[in-house]
Amino acid sequence: MEGNMNKVAGAWKPITINATIDGKTIEPFGPHPEGLLVFAENMHFVECLTDPGVPKFASDDRQAGTAEEIKAAFMGTLGLFGTYTVDDEGEFTGNHVEGSTFPNWNGNTRDNTHLTEVVDGDTMTEIFHDGDLTVHIAWQRVK
Repeated sequence: MEGNMNKVAGAWKPITINATIDGKTIEPFGPHPEGLLVFAENMHFVECLTDPGVPKFASDDRQAGTAEEIKAAFMGTLGLFGTYTVDDEGEFTGNHVEGSTFPNWNGNTRDNTHLTEVVDGDTMTEIFHDGDLTVHIAWQRVK
């Protein structure tokens, strides 16, 4: 990719996250999702998403949450990291998940049939397909 700009490189914050499964659309990280997606120039990425509405653990101890607290925390967060690729024009072409808080994704490689990242200036639209699930994320570049 020498000489061409990597269009996804940089840090991105989520604006909206919507997931559709079986015809029903939800906001899996609440109406005001928080997080960060970083595409490093060295072709590594890290993503962390959270729902700021998830209640704190009553015990104030990460190791002592109730089953309900742990489930809410798991459902309201997602983290993953790995490597990514771009084409000669600097457009995103896919990623390889090295690790994730959802263990089923560990080792997965996704191409543009499963995951697209389309940059338009300082916004990026992500569409992720996994079986019956489709996730749409609007991202804003962090300056």
